[in-house]
Amino acid sequence: MQLPRAIAIFNKYVNNHVQGLWAWLVPPWALVHHTGRSSGRALKTPVMGFKTPEGFAIPMLYGPESHWVKNLIAAGGGEIQRCGKRYQLVDPRIVPTSEITAKGIAGAYTRAGTSTLVVTLGDRV
Repeated sequence: MQLPRAIAIFNKYVNNHVQGLWAWLVPPWALVHHTGRSSGRALKTPVMGFKTPEGFAIPMLYGPESHWVKNLIAAGGGEIQRCGKRYQLVDPRIVPTSEITAKGIAGAYTRAGTSTLVVTLGDRV
């Protein structure tokens, strides 16, 4: 199930600013730190993410056209801040949800969309 882009736009301008204040502290929420493809600006986006056998999985409920997804792929990675710790994100790739093998809430949530961004967690920053 992919959510409408209107919700993504609302979240970008309203919810993300509020969630950005606490998302990095409360799992499964996290903050993805990425660099704008055109602007070169440092950006951060609150997401829900889970450690899975494939790596660190971030469901793309708005689809792969989200700017943070495009930014991570174009840059070949970024950083993620979760539970007060910050890690490098390496080798971002879009994986069909049918290939996700995670169980429990992580599996259910990562398979809620049509695709999931999977990254490898690198060194702690």
